[in-house]
Amino acid sequence: MELTVAQKLDFLLKLQEIDSNLDDIKKIRGDLPEEVRDLEDDIIGFETRLGKFGKEVEGFEEEVTRQKMAKKDAEKLIVRYKEQQNNVRNNREFEAISKEIELQTIEIELAEKKTREADLKVKLKKEEVKATEALLSERKEDLKVKKKELDALTSESHEDEKKLLEEREKRAALVEERLYKSYTKIRANSGNGLAVVQVRRGACGGCFNVVPPQRQADIREKKKITVCEHCGRILADVDMENK
Repeated sequence: MELTVAQKLDFLLKLQEIDSNLDDIKKIRGDLPEEVRDLEDDIIGFETRLGKFGKEVEGFEEEVTRQKMAKKDAEKLIVRYKEQQNNVRNNREFEAISKEIELQTIEIELAEKKTREADLKVKLKKEEVKATEALLSERKEDLKVKKKELDALTSESHEDEKKLLEEREKRAALVEERLYKSYTKIRANSGNGLAVVQVRRGACGGCFNVVPPQRQADIREKKKITVCEHCGRILADVDMENK
């Protein structure tokens, strides 16, 4: 059955009323839902950072182990070369072995330098880990408090919200798709969530700009969908009581 314009506007007004009631419930919760989401995101970020730090520390510690082993290998070679020096047959062999000992001494110095650098990196990274763990603990405590506050507010309005959402689903199904899309778009662009309003005291109920008498007459007739020429909201009716 084809709906009349009056029926379409009536469905939109009732849908707007439900959405406004839902908006009021959300306003009571204030910024708490967003604050909870932000804290949850922070916690995920810190946990990811700690995981990355852990791998970095592991890498630095492996570097320390490698350099210590390299130093031991060089020290063993020096001992062996010194033993060989005792059995050389000429100066040329002695000098060649001395050269090898000198090279291994440099390897030891380099390994010690890299070990110190890696040890310092481990120390600094562990300090970052400690600071991040402190922030993570702080955020978790904040989240616990905020969630408790939000749960308290949500539980107070849970039943009302549930009923409104069920009613909204039924009402939204009655609105034709094209109008529903327009309604949703206007609501999204509206600072107060109003997409469908009445003319009150000769002005748009959304932006409060004056609606000319002839236009008010057209709105009362409900023969076509009329929108406010200033804000684009749908003007569903004229409130004669507050005229």
